[in-house]
Amino acid sequence: MRRILYSFVALLMLASALHAAPAPSKGGDGWIEDYKAALAQAKASHKRVLLDFTGSDWCGWCKKLDAEVFATPEFKKYAASKLVLVKVDFPRSIPQSAAVKKQNQELQKQFKIEGYPTLIILSPDGKQIGHAGYEPGGPSALIKTLDAIK
Repeated sequence: MRRILYSFVALLMLASALHAAPAPSKGGDGWIEDYKAALAQAKASHKRVLLDFTGSDWCGWCKKLDAEVFATPEFKKYAASKLVLVKVDFPRSIPQSAAVKKQNQELQKQFKIEGYPTLIILSPDGKQIGHAGYEPGGPSALIKTLDAIK
């Protein structure tokens, strides 16, 4: 009985720890939610970081950017070789952990985000080197903008 109780307590502690940390991944689409993990990955891989400040389930321009740019094979290929992608989401009906909400609010203040979508580009060492937003022209237009930011 004691062994079962200890196993149960250990399981509860593990579940609590996993719930408290920002989710490492946003799914299989290449986007992650954990800002600190993204910075570490960028530094190790010598890639820039693209922060996508979005309201994924309510912002029309954010949805347009996702569909016209981020979902395309052209952008995915570019991003895989050059970027660490971070989704900084402010949804209205998609659940998020308290840790992700807190992290995203802190990033919103840090980068002085006033509207969505806003894209912040960081160097591999985490310094802001540029910003962008939705622009017409599909993936090639954003890729051109990103390539111009050094």
